[in-house]
Amino acid sequence: MSANGDPALIALLHDEIRAHGPITFARFMALALYHPTHGYYQKAVRVGREGDYLTAPEAHPIFGWTLARQLDDCWQLLGRPEPFVLREYGPGPGTLIHSLIEGLDRIGTPLSQRLWYQPVEPSAAHRAALEERLTAHGLGQRLLDATAQPITGVVLANEVLDALPFHRVSWHDGQLWEQYVDWQEGRLVAVEGPPSTPALAETLHALGVTLAEGQTTEICLALADWVAEVAKALERGYVLVLDYGYPVPERYDPQRFPHGTLKTYRAHTVSDDPLTAVGEQDITAHVDFSLLAHYAHQHGLTVLGLTTQAEFLAQAGLGDILVALQHEPGMTAHQYLAARAAAFHLLDPAGLGRFRVMILGKNVPPTPPRGLGQRLLCGVAPSH
Repeated sequence: MSANGDPALIALLHDEIRAHGPITFARFMALALYHPTHGYYQKAVRVGREGDYLTAPEAHPIFGWTLARQLDDCWQLLGRPEPFVLREYGPGPGTLIHSLIEGLDRIGTPLSQRLWYQPVEPSAAHRAALEERLTAHGLGQRLLDATAQPITGVVLANEVLDALPFHRVSWHDGQLWEQYVDWQEGRLVAVEGPPSTPALAETLHALGVTLAEGQTTEICLALADWVAEVAKALERGYVLVLDYGYPVPERYDPQRFPHGTLKTYRAHTVSDDPLTAVGEQDITAHVDFSLLAHYAHQHGLTVLGLTTQAEFLAQAGLGDILVALQHEPGMTAHQYLAARAAAFHLLDPAGLGRFRVMILGKNVPPTPPRGLGQRLLCGVAPSH
């Protein structure tokens, strides 16, 4: 056995393939990322400058401070309910919740003392680090178990949905093919075969997508289960999804994405080979926001709008925070310049600013959250 990556995980993959034949890419990805013992996300904290990739919360706390304003706005729109719960998916070591609470304190909202926090984190190591960090800051008493539901509040998924297990499909010779993972000559290899489920073709049809000859793409059927879980957990409130991706037709543009959008991340190096460093690298694909909206409609959630992260942060008050920092007592030039550089990076349309933000609602008032402004972007209309 000579495949590259975590030996124990590779042995598990080898044994499953030998026993049952080639597995779907979605199954491979579920094991590579989420196996309870050997999966990538079960190991050491991977995010941050010393990890494999950097997300917006690690860039600077100004991202969390801005989200805090949106969180407070959601609370106000709902009539300041108590309890008010923030349910965060994939919080890792708690960088974002720490800056969010800091941001609530900075604007002096009563929500800073009334917010309950419900992390949904599959990694035991991350959960322990998160709970230790919150307890050290006197916030341990505000933690809710992930199974406590239904809630009134906000569900937050920041750069989470891109790593849900997805299927890979291609169109050639007049039909749809699925990519599987097989074991040949001592290593994992990609092979093609008929689709494992009719849901793959049905999903493309529902979205009005026709793949070009030779085009490869990803279809995240797991997104349906995630939306169903969120809809069940949320009795009243908002869902904020921040991630890279596009709606139809951009998501399936054969000129831009002829080989799909799959990317891997390891030590801040981007690649497109998921069958190497198995269990030791992140695997992602662009989120299909039209598919997210499709599932939201099916599960009783209202699509309030879709915008860019740059537009969302600007509308939510990032500029106001930056101006206020100039006059903050004790603010040094170095600290201010660091915040300004981070803000520009978050707003850069060629960088993090091009990320998308979709806001969903359930039993909410007609006034949109401030991050949407007065516009709905990217061609996804609200549902009614």
